Amino acid sequence: MSPLLSAALEIQSFLEGERLPFCFIGGLALQRWGEPRFTRDIDLTLLCAYGQEAGMAGRLLTCFQSRVTDAKAFAVENRVLLLSSSGGVPLDVALGAIPFEERSVARATAFDFSGEVLNTCSAEDLIVMKAFAGRDRDWADIESVCMRRGSVLDWPQIIEELTPLAALRDPAVIFARLDRFRG
Repeated sequence: MSPLLSAALEIQSFLEGERLPFCFIGGLALQRWGEPRFTRDIDLTLLCAYGQEAGMAGRLLTCFQSRVTDAKAFAVENRVLLLSSSGGVPLDVALGAIPFEERSVARATAFDFSGEVLNTCSAEDLIVMKAFAGRDRDWADIESVCMRRGSVLDWPQIIEELTPLAALRDPAVIFARLDRFRG
């Protein structure tokens, strides 16, 4: 088993044991929905209400090592936990609380990765996250998802979910770029 898959299973097992709602995003989800590319870390969204960051950090730090000093303060300030699996794989845990993140976790489904089942976000939610992030690598990932999933993507859902997020950046640029990938 690859170190990445082992790390994903390790944190998934912990989160499921704690009954914490989450889903894998980023490169791992891309392996399901798009053209796989090299990734060195595991990205996931873990639902965590505002004001609960320190407590959530404390729960995860009982099982995982932090990659930063004072992980609780970092989590409170940034709503991200930067952890390591027992095998040293970086785990980037976004503490989600906005409605889109709640819906994304609710829509997540299980996928079989070479005999191991992981809970990943939907293709549509992956596109929304990557369009909002807006790095060149993210746009390449969006293109690979669109090429692979094509006509089965729920574009009205993507537009509806992305609209309030894009308003925080430059919606005209984001939607113009996204329109290039619509069928």
